[in-house]
Amino acid sequence: MDNISISTARNYPKHGVEVCIVETKRIFSITKIFFICGLLLTVSSPVTASEVFKVDPVHSAITFRVKHLGISFVHGRFNNATGTITFDEKMPGSSSIKVSVKVADIDTSNAERDEDLKSKDFFDAEKYPVISIYSETFRKVSKDIYEVSCRLTLHGITRPLTVKVRHIGSGSDSWGGYRAGFETTFLIKRSDFGMTHMLGGVGDNVELTVNIEGIRK
Repeated sequence: MDNISISTARNYPKHGVEVCIVETKRIFSITKIFFICGLLLTVSSPVTASEVFKVDPVHSAITFRVKHLGISFVHGRFNNATGTITFDEKMPGSSSIKVSVKVADIDTSNAERDEDLKSKDFFDAEKYPVISIYSETFRKVSKDIYEVSCRLTLHGITRPLTVKVRHIGSGSDSWGGYRAGFETTFLIKRSDFGMTHMLGGVGDNVELTVNIEGIRK
């Protein structure tokens, strides 16, 4: 075995060994370059997958204000919002919002007025128990601002609506979760949704602010 090894080494051309070593080094260098480039691309490439957030009712608020007698505003809110937000910062077109509240959860800090608003004169909670809004298109217009085309269902009537939504921020919470916050303010006419009772004393224009904090699923 020793003689065979020595004989083979002696018969192999010296320059052939050198070429083989050089080629091996070149292949190793090219492989190393591709590996480093791939690693850099992996580290620097943004995550484009959509993230789904469940609405946190404790840290979300759907509020409204409407004129009273044309001289002041009455403020109220809908508690216990539910829904989901799908958010893709790199591909906004993949984002969506779906939020709903129960009319029974209306709160204007006055029980008697709340019962009046739930009656057939206004929201008619028994017949139309849910108010909902869901997006159809989602488009980024500037830093943290998105134009969202929606459908709002109120008092049994669904109408198109375009709003500007602001992404307030995203980050980790104290319980190991990850959250994102969004806000929009827009104006509707309640008469467009068939709510025409007391238009003289209670304003037609209603300003709504939807402030949503979601927990990533």
